[in-house]
Amino acid sequence: MNLQDSAIVQQFQQHCSLTEEEKVLLLELEQNPIKVNAGDIIWQENSKVDQFCTISQGWAYSFRNLGDGSRQILKVYLPGDIIGMRDFAFSNRLAGVAMIEEGVVSHFSHEHLLKIFRHSTALTAGLFAIACRQQAVLTERLIYLARRTAQQRLAHFLYEMYLRLGRIGAADEGRFRLPLSQEQLGDILGLSAVHVSRTFTAFREEGLVLRDRHRVTLPDPEALAQLAEFDGGYLNDAVPALFFDREWQSHMLAGATVRSEDLMPGKSKAASAD
Repeated sequence: MNLQDSAIVQQFQQHCSLTEEEKVLLLELEQNPIKVNAGDIIWQENSKVDQFCTISQGWAYSFRNLGDGSRQILKVYLPGDIIGMRDFAFSNRLAGVAMIEEGVVSHFSHEHLLKIFRHSTALTAGLFAIACRQQAVLTERLIYLARRTAQQRLAHFLYEMYLRLGRIGAADEGRFRLPLSQEQLGDILGLSAVHVSRTFTAFREEGLVLRDRHRVTLPDPEALAQLAEFDGGYLNDAVPALFFDREWQSHMLAGATVRSEDLMPGKSKAASAD
């Protein structure tokens, strides 16, 4: 793996400029890539938490098995995502993870994360932000599963994926690949596969969504967002700039106390001295 091919380095560089040392630290998370097949289980729920992983190719999902034999899919992971961060503070997995399609994942340990925490305030803030955003996605999922119609659930999920894929260059002019079966979509949305199929048919008749196997076209993405009552605040990529302020980082690593108002953008050092 090199810097040009690193999905996680590219993701972090969307938020800030990285030093060469920080790039190397991130690259260490992808030093052990392995090829995986569609349907492969990365880990089972309730298994011991001993590793995390990044995904550089393919799609994956986290899930919980329910008592009636059904499965609830909690989150879909795309290239560049870190999987398992929510388990960091637990001894056993809160959810299982499986591959949607063949791909490449790289496992890394707690020690790798602790090394980042020791050496880079910016990367630590970025990792914390990633964990917070993953929780925000789950919260939004809870809201629309509980309070939205079947059409709104599917519309919300499709528009969310359209935005997420667009940020990694995998969606263009309303078109993107969606390698999910109707059964998997049902497990995501709390619907039967038949209901998912009927909803896609209704969307096609209304000119909102065109689906051809794993290819999806949104003729009018904003109309779909309006139907879903979509509020994209939880997908906002704007991490506070202070987290990546090198002067602030130097003071933090040196153990100095700095007033946040002294590091506000546009505030001169002379003014701070006054």
